[in-house]
Amino acid sequence: MSAQNVGSRDGHQAFRLHVVTWNVGTAEPPADVRSLLQLDSQPATDLFVIGLQEVNATPVRYISDLLSEDSWSHLLMDTLAPMGYIKVTSVRMQGLLLILFVKQVHLPFIRDIQSTYTRTGLFGYWGNKGGVSVRFSFYGHMLCFLNCHLAAHMNYALQRMDEFEYILDRQDFDMYNTPQVLDHKVVFWFGDLNFRIADHGMHFLRSSINNGRFNLLWNRDQLTMMKKKEPILQEFEEGPLCFKPTYKFDRFSETYDTSGKKRKPAWTDRILWRIKPKATETEDENRSTSSSADDDEYPIKVTQDMYTCDVSYGVSDHKPVIATFNLEMRKNVETPLVTLTVEGHWSADEDATFWYTILENFESSTWDWIGLYKIGFKSASDYSTFAWVKDDEVAANSEVVTMSKNELPPLAGDYVLGYYSTNMQTLVAFSPTFQVSLRKLTSVLAFGCTSLFIWLVWIQILESRQAVMEGLLPENINGYEK
Repeated sequence: MSAQNVGSRDGHQAFRLHVVTWNVGTAEPPADVRSLLQLDSQPATDLFVIGLQEVNATPVRYISDLLSEDSWSHLLMDTLAPMGYIKVTSVRMQGLLLILFVKQVHLPFIRDIQSTYTRTGLFGYWGNKGGVSVRFSFYGHMLCFLNCHLAAHMNYALQRMDEFEYILDRQDFDMYNTPQVLDHKVVFWFGDLNFRIADHGMHFLRSSINNGRFNLLWNRDQLTMMKKKEPILQEFEEGPLCFKPTYKFDRFSETYDTSGKKRKPAWTDRILWRIKPKATETEDENRSTSSSADDDEYPIKVTQDMYTCDVSYGVSDHKPVIATFNLEMRKNVETPLVTLTVEGHWSADEDATFWYTILENFESSTWDWIGLYKIGFKSASDYSTFAWVKDDEVAANSEVVTMSKNELPPLAGDYVLGYYSTNMQTLVAFSPTFQVSLRKLTSVLAFGCTSLFIWLVWIQILESRQAVMEGLLPENINGYEK
């Protein structure tokens, strides 16, 4: 677990958050995104939030992506899963995509996940512009992430502001204590916000950028200018713009636009955050006493460690922007909703038994299920097999479940059991890691030589597929796909 003890005296811990925003310009993803995710940094990240704009959304491609994961999600899952990160949820509106990954250890304490979207293109009827958001409770703290793509062009600064306020007004959540975006304890707002650098000519812009004198451009940055007169923007914080403007580049280069349009460089891609202001006395009277007490007793401190762009990526005319944060908090929730216990040694030769126990007043469902996951799994749906829970009237006593040996995976390895809550739309509990061993050869021989041959070939296929997934073998060898 990468969360650090920052105050053992008061029980506070710091969790590392890594946020990326990138207008990918309908391009396919690059071969490697490790530097984008900074996977070698220490301490390790606890949460990854990736917001993309202009993901390829042609009608055929969009429908295909709805049926299966898009290419960007596939690459991110393939990169993060071997490091122990699980895709929690995602939301997409045409070219806008927002994805959340967390370390497995934190997943049982991410609850009340909801997502929504708002269109602003073509007077609100088209989703090429707008915002998508995900909200959830993290150890009892209400967080919201909003990924936006606002109106383009220099002269539309006021329209961008109108669109942002429209998105905030229209986005609702089915939560009594956080029905709207700004009700959350912490909000992260990011995306291609499309604010430009006003007034300065091209020569002055490029000279300032080439000499690293970014501060000469700050006072004409439209978002900075709007913050001086828009109260809602004054509640948001942003780190200093000590990196190159991220738009517009010639693709696969670090050279600004050389086309006939010669777009002026701008910091269009931004990451901001807002900590909910302390309520006034009037607001306190309208809120529940417990909610107010929770905010006071369990505060959260946000510190930005880094704010930069990665100019090495060239698939788009935008460069990705990265921000890392420390979220310092005291855990409001520390007890999992369910415990899962494995009985004995698991082998593909015999039925396996485990039991689960509901620890709190947890609203289970007949549609809840318990999956068997091989370590390195990508998401809740990436299970080897599963079993339904007993019913929706589970008492505090343990419930025993048996998995048939015919359903157990033939590939040996380390596994965990995970309890998926349909109401919460997430995995709410995991068992300790345990091993599943291969089916014994004597069991296969009992069915004859043909079965033995098929079994050996099948194991070879599974191991090859697993090697490809873990990056041990290339997917394409001499023109032939594995």
